[in-house]
Amino acid sequence: MQFVVDENIPFAREAFSHLGSVTLLPGRDITRKAIRKAHALIVRSVTKVDAALLASTNVQFVGTATTGVEHIDREYLAAHNIGFAAALGCNANAVAEYVLTALLVTAHTKELSLNGKTLGIIGAGRIGSILAVKAPALGMQTLLNDPPLARATGDQRYLSLAETLQADFITLHVPLTYDGPDATFHLIGADELARMTPSAILINTSRGEVVDNTALLGAVTKGTIGGAVLDVWEREPAINWDLLDRGTLGTPHIAGYSSDGKINGTVMVYHACCRFWGIEPAWVHPDPPAAPAPGALPHLAFDATGKDFQTLAHDILTTLYDLPADHARMCDIFAVPEPLRPQAFDGLRRDYPHRREFAGTPITVTGGDRNLLARLQALGIRTGGH
Repeated sequence: MQFVVDENIPFAREAFSHLGSVTLLPGRDITRKAIRKAHALIVRSVTKVDAALLASTNVQFVGTATTGVEHIDREYLAAHNIGFAAALGCNANAVAEYVLTALLVTAHTKELSLNGKTLGIIGAGRIGSILAVKAPALGMQTLLNDPPLARATGDQRYLSLAETLQADFITLHVPLTYDGPDATFHLIGADELARMTPSAILINTSRGEVVDNTALLGAVTKGTIGGAVLDVWEREPAINWDLLDRGTLGTPHIAGYSSDGKINGTVMVYHACCRFWGIEPAWVHPDPPAAPAPGALPHLAFDATGKDFQTLAHDILTTLYDLPADHARMCDIFAVPEPLRPQAFDGLRRDYPHRREFAGTPITVTGGDRNLLARLQALGIRTGGH
């Protein structure tokens, strides 16, 4: 069999080579001509998989090493008996950790206390439910909005969108859909932004088109909301550069790009592919390295003496995941001529540095009591101390 695989999927050659020959390509270079003789296609979110790509090819199986599936025409696959698998939930924890770090970085920059603040979580699925459990460790109260879950469960904890938009911070975790009662295209537009409080911060790690970026630029420019943290953008990679310039934090669609999450995605799609063809899995994935890179981090010991919890958590989380560095690399794109910026955006994703999830790097904390350690552990930090 012949496999065409996005080159940004870790261990792709190692995983799929015992099933057949493997051709690695950049996601945006996966064309009908490139896959004409392929039996399997393994992609990430930058590759649109539909009739325009698959017609007159030999593709029998499509896998996406991502949680989101908006780039896949699943109706076309089903109509043509093409097998399909997604890596649902593979990077949910990584995205939640991005949001937690963004909350702390934003609060540090704006000199805000998170204690007692509200976090509106729009979409209470895999990522949203993780945040609902972890955010209280920062002293935050959570407001949940998820109309499908509200209808399915009748649970009164699910609030209306209007109620959730009154939160101090609002984070989006919904799929991109265009039809039906719960369509999310431009879910947050000019009207919704106008309902937010003037100090509110909007965080989007779902899909760029969930937010009307033109309306958001107007809101942050006029100061009618407090700021925006954006990992996803409309029209990637040719994004609205003015919005990046005026936002609080901006990154190139890498919130879920932990090494742990990427490897999870490879493993999940690989096993689905084996099941599709009735082949016994033979590849065993390696564990990610224990630290981002040899010598990249100092000895991870933190002294909590005299520090409030938010300051300590900020110092620890930004050491484990340097989100400000991701933002700085994104802003470096401004030095690139505008016609070349989309390529630079894709380059940041392709060359993204190794990043472990919090639990992948143990730390030691001194000068803290059991309650402090318990709160850190609730954030997903692997810690000991005395």
